[in-house]
Amino acid sequence: MKMRRVVNLSLDELPKRWYNILADIGPDFPPPKDPPTGFSRLANLPKILLAECLKQEMSNERWIDIPEELQQLYLQASRPRPLFRAYNLEKRLDTPARLYYKGEFFSPTGSHKVNTALAQCYYAKKEGYKRVTTETGAGQWGTALAYGAALTGLKCTIYWVRAVYNWKEDRKNFMQLLGGEAFASPSNRTKFGRSLYQKNKNNPGSLGIAITEGVEDAQNDPNAIYCLGSVLNHVLMHQTIIGLETQKQFEMFDDYPDIMISCLGGGSNFGGFVLPFVGEVLTKGKKIKFLAAQSKAAPNLAGEYKYDFADYGELTPLLKMYTLGHKTLMKPIKGDGLRYHGCSPIISYLRHKKLIDRVAYPIDEKYVFQKARMFIETEGYLPAPESAYSICAAIDQALECKKTGQKKTIAFNISGHGFMDIPGYRSVLKLK
Repeated sequence: MKMRRVVNLSLDELPKRWYNILADIGPDFPPPKDPPTGFSRLANLPKILLAECLKQEMSNERWIDIPEELQQLYLQASRPRPLFRAYNLEKRLDTPARLYYKGEFFSPTGSHKVNTALAQCYYAKKEGYKRVTTETGAGQWGTALAYGAALTGLKCTIYWVRAVYNWKEDRKNFMQLLGGEAFASPSNRTKFGRSLYQKNKNNPGSLGIAITEGVEDAQNDPNAIYCLGSVLNHVLMHQTIIGLETQKQFEMFDDYPDIMISCLGGGSNFGGFVLPFVGEVLTKGKKIKFLAAQSKAAPNLAGEYKYDFADYGELTPLLKMYTLGHKTLMKPIKGDGLRYHGCSPIISYLRHKKLIDRVAYPIDEKYVFQKARMFIETEGYLPAPESAYSICAAIDQALECKKTGQKKTIAFNISGHGFMDIPGYRSVLKLK
């Protein structure tokens, strides 16, 4: 019998609506709130976030329509994207498990981040803004927002975690080719950035610091608006287009996942992949194990479940989330998109309700990148360092099935490609 290795959806099968899991979580989901002292961060939100995104952030509607013009931008950005059966990897592992992976690496900029970047830039243009500002860690989100801005006629300013900015020269040039301007964070361009930069010009930075800079920049320019690449409810909702496609594709494979895995930093790619399936667990009684793959450099799901700021400079409202503390120092890694102190309130809530499991891998990344190398050798695709964590966890689960003899279906998301991350692989794996 002929093996089916990939399922591609037709252009007409592109999802027309995003899934909003808040409708199925219920009223006990903790909302953002103000700190006990200082100015009202909640009252300041309309100055920080897009009006349409704020509306979506608080919505309890289960389905939110994707505007027709935005659907066309998604088609241009190569959606829908394929779901692969990893036969070669299964054979290498000699496992009874069935392995499937979603190919978000077919994005024009190399990652899933384009899904929300296009949406936010589309709304920014409609609301009359001329420029968008943001942070980026690994650089995937900054590139995606520059791409979205280019396609919608906006300018884009990116504050990039210095530790990564210093070694990803090609990705910086990619942002510049898209018309974006990128600055190492902490920078000398914002009041908050200068307060750290002047103390230590080699400060490696963090996503929390870069978020503060992006917010401050936008607040000082009436023609600019800040866009966040992860964490918030509306961002995860935009990303559910990944999971919605995957649901259709599993129907066409005549299979259904027992385990779903993705890497997790702030939570957007993990949430986008699994949330439509979590909805089926909540409403249809499905049984799925959801596993987040993290680094021990920033194992935020092992932190404390409490209210905390999303940024270092405390400009954002307090969010109820698993957090290591918004001023925690974390060692830079090559999969730096995973180095964030807190996790999305939605994923944190589901973790608190014992619906999400986690695993954290060593900071030196050798174990993770060796598993990624096995994937490259068998399946032929080069993953982003962050996606290597997803691959590693999937392989570990498949090897566990080999021990137990269980024929589980394991699905994992490859959120981006690694074409601009070779120096990171070279450094960790000692390639010559």
